[in-house]
Amino acid sequence: MTIRPVLAVAVSLTAAALILLLHRRPDARDMVSLVAALLKFLIVISLAPAVFAGLTPELTLFEILPGIDFAFRVDALGMVFATISSLLWILAALYSIGYMRSQKEQNQTRFFAAFAVSLSAAVGGAFAANLFTLVIFYEALSLITYPLVYHKEDDTSWAGSRRYVVYLVGASKSFLLAGLALTYQLAGTLDFLPQGLFRDSDASDALLTLVYIFYLAGFAKAAIMPFHAWLPAAMVAPTPVSALLHAVAVVKMGVFCMLRVIFHVMGVDVMGKLGLGIATAYLVSFTIVMASIYALTRDDLKARLAYSTVSQLSYIILGAALLTPMAAVGGVTHIAAHAFSKITLFFCAGSIYCASHRKKISDMAGIGRRLPWTMGAFFIGSLGMIGIPPSGGFISKWYLVLGSVEAGELVFLTVLLVSAVLNAAYFLPITYTAFFEPEKAPTDPGLTAAENIREVPMVVVPLMITALLSLALGLYPQYFIELARLVMRGAGLL
Repeated sequence: MTIRPVLAVAVSLTAAALILLLHRRPDARDMVSLVAALLKFLIVISLAPAVFAGLTPELTLFEILPGIDFAFRVDALGMVFATISSLLWILAALYSIGYMRSQKEQNQTRFFAAFAVSLSAAVGGAFAANLFTLVIFYEALSLITYPLVYHKEDDTSWAGSRRYVVYLVGASKSFLLAGLALTYQLAGTLDFLPQGLFRDSDASDALLTLVYIFYLAGFAKAAIMPFHAWLPAAMVAPTPVSALLHAVAVVKMGVFCMLRVIFHVMGVDVMGKLGLGIATAYLVSFTIVMASIYALTRDDLKARLAYSTVSQLSYIILGAALLTPMAAVGGVTHIAAHAFSKITLFFCAGSIYCASHRKKISDMAGIGRRLPWTMGAFFIGSLGMIGIPPSGGFISKWYLVLGSVEAGELVFLTVLLVSAVLNAAYFLPITYTAFFEPEKAPTDPGLTAAENIREVPMVVVPLMITALLSLALGLYPQYFIELARLVMRGAGLL
């Protein structure tokens, strides 16, 4: 038993309260965000030695019903998600301070308080010991990020935030609730088990398939088509929020929940017996390709990154759905690879906007010569998304390719190769446009003239660090790969 999972959740809740109290002292308020982020990371990483030693620290706070507890458990899969979210919160907090101040944004206190609570929800979900606790934090994350999406409080923000909350809350209040009720009825508990709650279930195949479909639709944060439309709609939020949604917390919570369902609710044996793994693989493969095609057609930079996220999330689920050790390691590792690369790309989009107010790729000709650090980091982040060494994305996609061959499913190998080409097609032209096309006079009077574009230091420093982390993951991936292997051992794949 250890209280540290609760402390990891509580530290950012406490920070949120202090941020609200310090609303008249912006320097102290912003310092609270940074200190709390660092403390959260130290608490989370202090749990890693126990997990690597094969232990699973647990803490039950109280019982709701027989078989339903509000409880925490620290295992390898939870450590992957918690490490990423707590580490990147440090950099996201630093970036947000620079961005919000440079843009003179309103409601900064509300922004930082909601940001802190969202990280509590993310880490709480990572360390949830059962479906009940996980869904509590899943729902909390949806609600607390709602004011972040409508931050600008204009008509576009209200419309985007409505779609955001209707999709996520609507899916959870219908499909997810039904899945929970059926799971409890069939298994008598909602606790995660290493090889699945339903491994020894005598329920009919049709009923187990229905339960899985409810989870697949209910955890809409995973953004599998057709439950993805909330994600591009959320791009009305400020760029730090987009980075939070796409790289750190929200979408990662979605795919994390689906990995929990595949490995620790359904179990790999049941997934294989019912053919649910291969069916899921085909569904997410469609998402991978179609979202990449959508991204290729978008001129708005954040919209292109949004559809890229839809595509990249499905790599993670594909790795789990193939039900082979190599593919599953690739899927789990891609949680980290995507996080470091995608937060870099969104940070760069925000840096471009801070410096020039440019959002469209077609308006960014020659901007790389004015913003060399930003666009250099963007190029590094793009390498991770494409899967080019030495980025972390190469490691995860290499395992996914090996896993596809291991499963004997060459159709998914083809999907991975085609999507890599599409990724290159919609990322590399951005770098080419920025560095090699001649500068053009802005067509919109609201855009900054080229000669006045300068890097914003407080925004550039965090994005350079995340770009370097993306490369470091490719050179030193052992931490996440070993955690992924521990997940596979627990699930019975190794």
